[in-house]
Amino acid sequence: MREANPPTPEPQPSPRGPTGPALDASPSPSSPEPIPARSSELPRVSSWQLMRTFALVSLGAFGGVMPWVYREVVDEKKWLDDPAFAELWGQSLIIPGATSANVVAALGYRLNGLRGAVAALAGLLGPTFVIVIALAVLYQSYGSIPAVNGAVRGVTAVAAGLVIATGIKLALGQPRKLALPLFAAAAFMGVIVLQLPLVVVILALLPLSFLVEWRASS
Repeated sequence: MREANPPTPEPQPSPRGPTGPALDASPSPSSPEPIPARSSELPRVSSWQLMRTFALVSLGAFGGVMPWVYREVVDEKKWLDDPAFAELWGQSLIIPGATSANVVAALGYRLNGLRGAVAALAGLLGPTFVIVIALAVLYQSYGSIPAVNGAVRGVTAVAAGLVIATGIKLALGQPRKLALPLFAAAAFMGVIVLQLPLVVVILALLPLSFLVEWRASS
C-alpha cells in the first residue's frame, strides 16, 4: 500500500508592489534635510570697485556719511549684514579719528587687504576734499545770505534724521537681549542728559559691556 505524499505548503505571497520590488510595511520616518551652514567668509572686492563705490557715496552723502555707507554696504552690495556692520561701527567708535573713515578703512582692509583700505579711503576722502574746499570758499563769500543759512540748518536736520534712522535699523537687526537697550539708555543719559565727554562714556561702558557679554557666553 502506497503512502500518501504530504501536502505541499502554499507559497506565501511576497509583499511586492504592483510592478516594483518588495514594499516595506512599516513606514520609515523621514529624516529632515540638513540645513546648510551659513558661510562667514567675506567676498573679495577689487580695489577699483571699493574706490568707485565710496567715491559715489562721498559725492551723494548729503547730511552725513554713515547712513549712506550703511545703505551701500548692507542694502545694496550685501558685503556685510546688520550685525557685522554694527560690530564694525562700534569698533570704529572707540578708535581715534573720524568714524566714517575708520569704518571705510576697516571694511576695505577686510575685503581686499591693505590695498583695499587705501582704495576705499581714497574714494571716500578724495572727492569730498575737493568739494569741501570749494564750498568753504563759496561760504566765505555768501555765508551771510539768509537763504544760505537756512539751507545749512536744513542739511543739519536731515543729517540728524538719517543718523537716527540708521541707528534704529541697526538696533532692530541685533539679537534680542536686555543688555542692549540698557547700555543704549546709559550712553544716551551720559552724552545727552549729563553732557559728559564721549570718551568718558565709552571708557565707562566698554568694560561693563565686555563683562556682560563674557558672562552671557560662559
